[in-house]
Amino acid sequence: MPPQSTGRRAERSSCSRRPHREVSRTKASGRGFEIVGASADEPRSKAWSCRPIPDLFCFTMRYRIAVLVFLENAAGEHLLLLRENQPNKGAWSPLGGKLEMATGESPFECAVRETREETGHEIAASDLHLFAVIAEKAYEGESHWLMFLFRCLKPLDRRPNDIAEGRFAFFTREAVDGLNLPQTDRSALWPIYDGYRDRFVALRADCAPGRPVSVVVEQVTPALPGQNHA
Repeated sequence: MPPQSTGRRAERSSCSRRPHREVSRTKASGRGFEIVGASADEPRSKAWSCRPIPDLFCFTMRYRIAVLVFLENAAGEHLLLLRENQPNKGAWSPLGGKLEMATGESPFECAVRETREETGHEIAASDLHLFAVIAEKAYEGESHWLMFLFRCLKPLDRRPNDIAEGRFAFFTREAVDGLNLPQTDRSALWPIYDGYRDRFVALRADCAPGRPVSVVVEQVTPALPGQNHA
């Protein structure tokens, strides 16, 4: 995630003059100001002015939608990626990526595509179990995320080749805890996996920097038939 400004622009009480342009009164959404332009019947001296407008027009963090896919081999070891790029550079995490919003891609379609593109593992939507949806507020102080967490029910038969984003390795669940993990993965994502991987849970998490991650469970549904790991 590229760095983004997270603060709102301060309201200005004074006005600034700019060269005359004949424009109508309009609002500049996202800039935190109402731009008032001179019309044809206004004096030439009243060119441009800025005045505060409500917070509705102020800058806010972007909301992103993404998936994470928890893959295992036949031995039950987890496939993780040691990331070479931000976010989470130098940390181990499950594979995943952002939805292709322009094409209207669904979370299941995204999970299937990301799994194929990053590992070469061909799966169908029926091979996936959606076990969690988590809304992360102010992740790293940069943006909000809506994350769809999937467990892949079709085991991998080999370790995938390394990719530009990093290299893959398999780990037992116990070994995962000893790795360098993103803080939110350690405190939220892996506990969610442990408790709900055969069920479904909806959560929200406050990930604002400077304080511990706060997670609230909003809804839980029963386990899959014949399975209960909670």
